[in-house]
Amino acid sequence: MSDEILKPIVGTLGYILSKDRKSVLMVHRITRSDDDNLGKFNGVGGKLESGESVAECMIREIREETGLEVTHMTLRGTLCWADFGPKKQDWLGFVFLVDGFKGVARTENEEGPLRWIPLKDIPNLPMWKGDTLFLPLVFDSDPRQFHGFMRYDGEEPKDWRCSRG
Repeated sequence: MSDEILKPIVGTLGYILSKDRKSVLMVHRITRSDDDNLGKFNGVGGKLESGESVAECMIREIREETGLEVTHMTLRGTLCWADFGPKKQDWLGFVFLVDGFKGVARTENEEGPLRWIPLKDIPNLPMWKGDTLFLPLVFDSDPRQFHGFMRYDGEEPKDWRCSRG
């Protein structure tokens, strides 16, 4: 076992359910050529800023990226991504399901267009392969939070482990 202490980037990732609970708001990240997620669909979120809680970060990111005001959200789980993306960064992500909001979502943000995607179509989207491993846990009816670890090797998720509790 290594004595090295992991200092990950801390972030939030939110999946906003439509009022009828059949679709989720996702961003198609196609705008910035320097985006590590270029071409992929993703939930909305971002890095924790100094002085804010994880919940405050999620609410701020949703407001900034979609124009929506969160009225209800649930922490569905946490994820540790190791060696993630082209920069091989370590991330600690807090994953939320947002099922209450006010306002009308923007049609795009600085990362790309925002689209309401039917839940059944999500597995067919271009996204990180590892997302297909944890996304079912975000939308299932199990009330327990999930806690996962996923090491990446390039674009491939390796060493996926997850528990519920």
